[in-house]
Amino acid sequence: MIQNILIVDDEEIIKDSLSFILKKEGYEVEEASNGKEAYDKIVKKPFSLVITDLEMPFMKGTELIEKIIKLNVQTSIIVITAFGSLDTAITALRNGADDYILKPVDFDELIIKVNKLFEIKELLIENKILRKEIHRDFDFENIVGKSAPIKRIYEMIDTVAETDSSVLITGKSGTGKELVAKSLHFKSKRSKKPFLAINCGAISENLIESELFGHKKGAFTGAVSDKEGLIKAANGGTFFLDEISEMPLNLQVKMLRALQEKEITPVGTSITLKIDVRFIASTNRELKKEIADGRFREDLYYRLNVIEIDLPTLKDRTDDIPLLADHFLNKYRTEMNKRIKGFTDEAMRAIITYEWKGEVRELENVIERAVIFCKDDFISIKDLPDSFTFISDASDYSKLGSLEDSVRRYEKNFIIKALEANDNDKEKTAEQLKVGLSTIYRKLKELGINS
Repeated sequence: MIQNILIVDDEEIIKDSLSFILKKEGYEVEEASNGKEAYDKIVKKPFSLVITDLEMPFMKGTELIEKIIKLNVQTSIIVITAFGSLDTAITALRNGADDYILKPVDFDELIIKVNKLFEIKELLIENKILRKEIHRDFDFENIVGKSAPIKRIYEMIDTVAETDSSVLITGKSGTGKELVAKSLHFKSKRSKKPFLAINCGAISENLIESELFGHKKGAFTGAVSDKEGLIKAANGGTFFLDEISEMPLNLQVKMLRALQEKEITPVGTSITLKIDVRFIASTNRELKKEIADGRFREDLYYRLNVIEIDLPTLKDRTDDIPLLADHFLNKYRTEMNKRIKGFTDEAMRAIITYEWKGEVRELENVIERAVIFCKDDFISIKDLPDSFTFISDASDYSKLGSLEDSVRRYEKNFIIKALEANDNDKEKTAEQLKVGLSTIYRKLKELGINS
C-alpha cells in the first residue's frame, strides 16, 4: 500500500524540496501552505503522515496537531522546527506528534525517520490484526464441536480461565491440548501479556534448564552472554509446559519452586528472580503411573493438578466428526482456492467409522490430503487414503466381491499402515508383523504397494 503524506509549510522552497524528495521515494505527496488549509484537506481525506512546520500564519502547527489528534484518525505527525524552538517541538511530541526534525532539514535524516515511522506503524497494525485473529481463533465459542463431552470442556475453560490456578491438561496426542492452553490464556485477564510454551521432550536435557530459567554469562561452555529464560520472558502472562512428563527429575525440583514460591534462579547464579506467571501443563501419559515408577515427583503433580481438564477422544465425540471434517474442508479449500462443495455420503461414512488413532490432528491431515487430490465437486472415497476404502467396502457387502479380493485389500491396507507407523522402515515392519524381510518385499510387489 502506497503511503500518502501531507507537507505543511509556509516557505515554498522547503515545501517543494520535501515534496520532491519524498515523491522520489515513492510516496504520494500533497502540500498545504498553513495549518488551516492542511486541516481542511485532512477532514476531507485521511493521510498516513503529516509533516508540519510549527510557526505558520492562520493556524500554527501546534494547533493543527491538537485538531488532528481530536479527529482520532490514524495519522502520524512529524514536526519541523528551528533549533531555537526546540522546547515547542518537545511540547508537540507530548501532545501527540511522533517525531521532529530540525531546520535546515537534512533530507537523508528525514527519509530515514519517515521510513522507520511507517515500518513501526505497519508492525503495530499487523500486531493488532494478529491479536484479533488470535482472540477469534482461541475463543471457544468459535471452536468446532457440539457434543456433550466437548461442551463440558468449554464450560470448564470459561470457569477456570479467569483464575490464576495451575491447570493440568490430559488426553491422547492430537486431541488439542495446546489449543485448550491458549484458550485459557486468551480468555483470561492475562491475554494482553505473553503466552509462551516449551515442549519438555523436544529439547535436550543439557539445554532445557537454561531455556526455562535462563543463565548467566560463563555459566557453562557456550554461555557467551546472559540469557533470559522463557519463564521470565512470560512474566505477566502464561507459560505452557507441553508434555511435562518428559521433564528430567532434577529439573522438577526447580519447577516446583517456580510454582510454589513464584521465583526462579538462572543457571550460574544464586540470585532469585520474582515472577508473575500462570502455569499450564499437559501430558499424554498417566502421571500417577509415572510417579509410581519414580519418573515424576508427586509434589509437583499435585502443585500442577489444581484443576485437571481431561480431553475426550474422537471416539467419545463421534457427533463432532462431521463438523470437524467440514471445518477442515473449508479451511483447506480456501487455502488452495478449490471449489469443493462437500463429501459424498460414502466418504463421510468412512470418515465417521474410521478409528482415529491420531485424533483430531490425524483427521485434519486426512482432509488436507483429500482436498489436494480431489478433482470433483465432492470429496469421494478415492480421495481418501487406501485404508478408508476397506472401511467403505465393508459397510456394503454387495461391493465386497470375492473373499480373496477382500483379504487382499485388507492385507494391502494393513501393510501400508504398518509401514507408515514405522516410517517406511521395512526391517522394523517385518519384525512388528512377525514375518521375514523377504516376505515384506514379496508382498510389496504382489500387492502393488509403492515403497
